[in-house]
Formats: sequence, C-alpha cells, structure tokens
Amino acid sequence: MAAWDLSVTVEDLGPDAPPVTLSVASDLHVGGVILKLVEKTQIKRDWSDHALWWEQKQCWLLRTAWTLEKYGIHADAKLFFMPQHKPLRLCLPNGITLRLRACFSNPVFQTVMGICRMLSEPQLLSLSHSVFLSFFLSFLSRPCLYNGMPAHFADSPQMEAIYKMLSVTQPPPAPEVVAKQYRPASVVDKAHIHGRWLNSSRCLLQQGIQENDRVWLRFKFYAFYDIEPKYDVVRLTQLYEQARWAILLEDIDCTEEEMMLFGALQYHISKVSQSEPQMMSSNAAMDDLESALQSLEVKMEGESIIFKHVELSDGTVCFRPKRLTLKGYKQYWFKFQDTSISYFKSKEESIGEPIQQINLKGCEVAPDVNVAAQKFLIRLLIPAPEGMNEVYLRCENEQQYAQWMAACRLGSKGKTLADSSFQNEIQSIRSFLAMQKTNSGSHGNAPANDESINTNSLVSPRYNKKYKTKQLTPRILDAYQNVAQLSLTDAVMRFLQIWQSLPDFGLSYVVVRFKGSRKDEVLGVAPNRLIRIDLGVGDVVKTWRYNNMKQWNVNWDIRQLAIEFEGNVNIAFSCVTADCKIVHEFIGGYIFMSTRSREKSSTLNEELFHKLTGGHEAL
Repeated sequence: MAAWDLSVTVEDLGPDAPPVTLSVASDLHVGGVILKLVEKTQIKRDWSDHALWWEQKQCWLLRTAWTLEKYGIHADAKLFFMPQHKPLRLCLPNGITLRLRACFSNPVFQTVMGICRMLSEPQLLSLSHSVFLSFFLSFLSRPCLYNGMPAHFADSPQMEAIYKMLSVTQPPPAPEVVAKQYRPASVVDKAHIHGRWLNSSRCLLQQGIQENDRVWLRFKFYAFYDIEPKYDVVRLTQLYEQARWAILLEDIDCTEEEMMLFGALQYHISKVSQSEPQMMSSNAAMDDLESALQSLEVKMEGESIIFKHVELSDGTVCFRPKRLTLKGYKQYWFKFQDTSISYFKSKEESIGEPIQQINLKGCEVAPDVNVAAQKFLIRLLIPAPEGMNEVYLRCENEQQYAQWMAACRLGSKGKTLADSSFQNEIQSIRSFLAMQKTNSGSHGNAPANDESINTNSLVSPRYNKKYKTKQLTPRILDAYQNVAQLSLTDAVMRFLQIWQSLPDFGLSYVVVRFKGSRKDEVLGVAPNRLIRIDLGVGDVVKTWRYNNMKQWNVNWDIRQLAIEFEGNVNIAFSCVTADCKIVHEFIGGYIFMSTRSREKSSTLNEELFHKLTGGHEAL
C-alpha cells in the first residue's frame, strides 16, 4: 500500500511541542503506530499506560491489532498519544476532595470500580458531571478485618490515614458553608441536578471530563443491600454524609418535627464522634458468635410456620381512598388476615363479604406521622393494571399505628402476622415514634444554654429563617434526649432509617414530555417504580411498578423511551432536562439491583448490568 503521513500529538512532549509526523500505510496496525511513535520520540520511559485518542470521533484506539484502514483513519485524523490514567479531583459525600489517578479510557462504570478499590473495598457507585460520579452498592464479599478496619488499609500509616478520613463523620458544617450551597427551589430544579449523572457506558474523556477536573462521587441507586456497620464503615459514613446534605439543602422534603430529629441526631453524632471517632468492629470471637446467632435466627424463622391462624382486627381505623380529595375519612371495621386487609361497615358484618379486600403483597407502605399533632397515617400504594391506587389509613393512637404499620409492612413483603419478625417490627416503629416525642423536663447532659449547639448547622436554612436560635435550641435539645443514649453506629443507622422512611426518599426527577401531551410533566424514578407527576400542582397522576413491566425500548434517533406494562398499558416520553440514556440507565440499574440475592451478593455480573443499562452502546 502507498505510504502517507500521519500526524500525532504526543502529550509528554509538552503543550507547545509540534505533532510528530509518521510515514504509515493503511494496513499498519495501531500497535505499529505506537511503536513508531515511541522510537521517534526517543524518550526512555514506561509507555504501557499510553494509548491513542481520536479527537474527531471521540474514541480511544484500544484495539491495537486493528489496522488504520479498519478504524477508518486517514491523513486528516487528529490523534493524541497520552496516558489512559490521569489526575482527577474527586469530591466525596463528606465534603473531602481527593486528588487521585483515574482511568479516562474505560467506561465510567469500570472507572468508578477502580476508584472504589483505591478508597475501600469495591463498591457500586457512580459519577456526576459538575455535580456527581455515582455509587452503586457493595456487591462484593466481606473484607477481612484487621484492628477494626479492612486489612488492605493496614498496609501502611498512609493507608490507615485514608481509612480514618473516609470512615469518620465530619462535624456540622459552618452556617456560611450551608448558605453558599445551591438549594433546589422546585422539583424542576431537582430535575436539572438529577440530570447531571455521567453515562456509565462511556469513558470520562468522551463526556468532556479533562485532566484535573472536579467530579462528584455520590450514591446513585437507592437500593441499599446488606449494610453491616462492622464491614461497611466507609460506605455507611459516606451514605450518612450524603443523606445529611440532602436534608440540609432540602433536596428531600421532611416535616418540621422530622427536621428537629435530624438536627438532634447530627448534634449527637458530632458529640459522640469526639470520644468515639470511628464505628469500630468487634473482634473475631464476637464475629463467630454473631454468625452463630444469625444461623440460629434463620433456623427459627424457618420454623415459624408452626404458628396457627393469626389476624388483626379493629373498628377504629379510618379509611380514605386518595389523599387529595374532598371526601373525608370514613370509619370501618378492618380485618388484617394473611397478607390482605378487608373492611366492613361494622363488626357484625365482618363474618360476610367485605366492602373491599386489598392484597398488600407488592404494595408500597409509607408513614405520614406527626406525633405532636397526634397524626398517625399509613399511606398505601397498591398495584393496579393502570398504575397504582393510593389509599390512606388513619389510626387513633401510637399503639394502634405501630400494630397496623407493622402488619402492612409485613404484608407488602408477602409475610403474615405469624412471621417471627412481627413483634420486632412493632417495637422498631414504637422506638421511632418515641424519638419524635418532646420532653418538657430538663435537658439532661445538654443544658438549654449549651453554646456548642449551632442550630444554623443542624437544620435547613428555611427553618433558620422561620425561627430564632433561642426557639430552635430547646426543640433540638428536646429531640436530643430521645437519642442521647445511642452509640455512634446506632445513631448513624437511625439517621439513615428515618431518611429512608421519608415519602420522597430515593426519587430522582426528570422533566419529560409524554407522547400525545402538549405540556411538560415530571417523571419520578424510584427504586421500584416510575411516578408521573403533574408539573403545575405537584400531584401524582400515575404510578407504574417495575415488576409489572414487560419491556422497555429506546428510540435513539428521536431520543424517546417506550415502556409496556402488563394489562396492555403503554407509555412513551422524551426527556427535557436530561439525556434519555440517564432514565434508561436508572430503570435498567434498578432492575439489575432486583436480581441480587444474598447468596450471589459477592459477585458482580458486569455483563448483565451493561446489557440492562448500556442501550445501543451495549450492542
């Protein structure tokens, strides 16, 4: 073949150096081009990490056996010869920025895995553009512990210092730091933020990320699995930090009562961290004991079928079919049996046919509680062919609420009242309610004039504007009395549990235009469902569950997603505030998460994940 000139810019020669010109033929393979470059530069160094980047096509030439002709490279190609690993500034959920070397040639999914191997045991996370990377969740086997930390952190004092930096909660941020942060004022603002995730199927350089750029590492998929404080200290700490900032910056809504409890927990965690800086694990003997107890617990749960018929009935539970309606609550006689709720006009009629029977298996159960106002509501989202039906149950008191809430949670998982976890679930709910109670007595270890409480750092700016410090301090201290005895680990876990119980937990928003509609609407993407929201008034219009999904497709030419659900329900929409690949990746990622099991949690099926999330790039 005829020879022709190919110009290649060698990054190591400096920004002002002219391109290196090589005489090549179209049948020369990429490896041969690299060999010619190395010989011509006459620089003695390790070139194994270097590769060619094709600027016009925005791709790496990593198949070194392919010829220039096969790649379609001609004399006008603009090629760069540079390292695949480059410095990157990584902002962690706890506010710490690390400068590390990351792979710019692998898909972001693999790059994140590599970063997490450096930071701790590999975890599934992810990256965001000017706002984030992304965290998946840990799928891998439990690390071996040494002196209370994963063994690989004990290799050197430097690694131990990194572990402490990653596993220690940060003190409450200064008020001016919180004030400077961007706070979404509407669901559209949230949609713009949630649209900044990087494409996990493409590399950093393909998405405009350059050397020394700043990216944010954040948890992306809210399907947390098998979190054990003993092994997951780093993950638990970073998850707490992300949740705390979500509360402070009002990325997720909560009631005033819940905000005071979040503030009290932050104050307590900060206070305990000074004397108990790390969530340490137990020794090997305790590990063996806990394993034995877990085995015994599993065995006992397996024998719980010996219980006889159990049901829960009450005549003081009130019912309303939808929250936003002019109709009030009506009182019925309710009966909970197996995994279903039935209601009747009276107790006498409960031996006959019910007005309605609601099967709770697979439904969504969410609390709507305000202890101070004696408001105890249970929100049920029940699967239906056309989407989800919304139902509210109103209880009269804490005891009734704890029983019915526990029953609904078990029913949604396909468990009956005979399950061994029923009483534990009731106790857990009661403990949660107790934390929200205010104490009219003394403030114990934290007097009302405690100057260490900076309310501006513990609650969101909205409440700092609404109340004066002297009003907020006693309320936070009241809530603090209910959590003051918790250990550091228990306090962090409690914070996360309350965060996860918020109605909007796990929702990522995208502004979309549904096919056939003339107006923009909001699509909420949750771990197990899609939610259609009216942009004007914020009402939930429809809800579709993933387990009712038959298939979904993307028309990459017109950037439109089409989804088919059971019952001949079809929807299609295009995305306004994000690339449709982001929504496609969320749906595929959550479906991938649902395939996990405890037995297979130590392995990661990367091929399956890429098939479910990669779209046309997976082909």
